[in-house]
Amino acid sequence: MTKVKGFGVYNDRIMDVADFVTPTQGASIFCVITKLITTENQVQGYCPESEPKYKCKSDSDCSRYLGTSGGNGIKTGRCVGYNNTFKTCEIRGWCPAEIDSVAIEPMLEAENFTIFIKNSIRFPMFNFTKGNLLPNITQSYIKSCNFDPIHNIYCPIFRLGDVVRFAGEDFYKLANKGGVIGIKIGWICDLDQSDDNCNPSYSFTRLDSVSAKTSVSPGYNFRYAKYFKMENGTEYRTLLKAHSIRFDVLVYGNAGKFNMIPTLINIVTAFTSVGVGTVLCDLILLNFLKGADQYKAKKFEEVTESQIKTAISTSNEIYKSTQTLSLRYDEKQSTDSGAYSIGL
Repeated sequence: MTKVKGFGVYNDRIMDVADFVTPTQGASIFCVITKLITTENQVQGYCPESEPKYKCKSDSDCSRYLGTSGGNGIKTGRCVGYNNTFKTCEIRGWCPAEIDSVAIEPMLEAENFTIFIKNSIRFPMFNFTKGNLLPNITQSYIKSCNFDPIHNIYCPIFRLGDVVRFAGEDFYKLANKGGVIGIKIGWICDLDQSDDNCNPSYSFTRLDSVSAKTSVSPGYNFRYAKYFKMENGTEYRTLLKAHSIRFDVLVYGNAGKFNMIPTLINIVTAFTSVGVGTVLCDLILLNFLKGADQYKAKKFEEVTESQIKTAISTSNEIYKSTQTLSLRYDEKQSTDSGAYSIGL
């Protein structure tokens, strides 16, 4: 759960969390708006396109854009006057068309905004739960503390400027173009130790660092509108293009605890996979059981010296006989091109 607090001055207006934080539910993903480009009093109708690439001199210059996407509305194919200097292609949509190339400074007060992050982890296998709000925490502590990754990891109040600095980014550049910051909270716990040793670890990184280095759509922005009605029933709106810093909060964890049964299963599995199990069984059966002599008699056959000599002699005779047969077989199969062959 997240909650942002702070006040800022933007375009001579005081802005609070209802103005610059979206969505308002306090989810794990939220945005802090740092710059707004406002287009007021838009109504449905026909008007010239505001983007420079749609400059034209005649209707033929605009016909190629018929049926294409992009821009601020549906192209009509007509070339109309934008001002006294040049013409642009006409659109049908919300008019006047947005001009988002104006230079506006970001709201620098956002650097001192605070983020309240309440997180917890649960390991159901071990029936263990812990969060960053300890039981002995007090309201006075929360009002006075600021998070520090080394000295104050249980303070749930994060200064926005500090989070950006922990991610290695410059606040002004990030507030001007927008960006995405990831806040990763890890709970890596050894539950054989005391609960006090199960502490969260925080890391901060910019998630859109690759796109931030390109000239095409750098940073992070989005549009939204506020709709109104005139007394005669005509609908009009205020369009806002918001450059913002988006925060993604990710909580993950891993816990372990010693257990004898899975340990034994793993040991037996390891021994079996390398053949050690058979050796251990033989050692136990041959040396430690009461029926060791019977097992030894079944596993091994005792022979005398004369039996060994007889077996060797028989083996030699069989080998010699095999060699003789092989020689005769080779003679009978001779491929010599002479006048005769030797055979049986």
